[in-house]
Amino acid sequence: MKHDDEMVLKEIQKNTQMGMTAIDTILDKIGNDEFSITLSRQSLHYADIHNRALDKILQQEGEGYRSSQISEMMLKGSIHANTAFNISTEHLAEMMIQGSNRGITSMWKSLKHNGLAENDTVELAKELMDFEEKSIERLKEYL
Repeated sequence: MKHDDEMVLKEIQKNTQMGMTAIDTILDKIGNDEFSITLSRQSLHYADIHNRALDKILQQEGEGYRSSQISEMMLKGSIHANTAFNISTEHLAEMMIQGSNRGITSMWKSLKHNGLAENDTVELAKELMDFEEKSIERLKEYL
């Protein structure tokens, strides 16, 4: 597997893993059933993209992304700190939008730094970014 493909696929896995972890962390704080369903669907889509990236890596006998316990604890801690005094739907939606924006930015950086990645890898990265943009638009309804 080419280095550029592996790096982009690992970034896809990292972004989707962070999205799933963030959603899992805030789901129990949500009081709006419709919002909860929206985020659950978003998490399922993250899982699908994550698994497709992992499949591509494993087909080429590469090694998938493994999040560290420290980074996962930091993400969860940050979410808990940001929701300690405000668990309104608007605030949670804003947090998710900010996370999606960070994910889009990191994917663009990864694509720029790994310009030799093959088309199917780039397409999966772009699919993730398109999904993030659509998710942001859906989440704006909850602001």
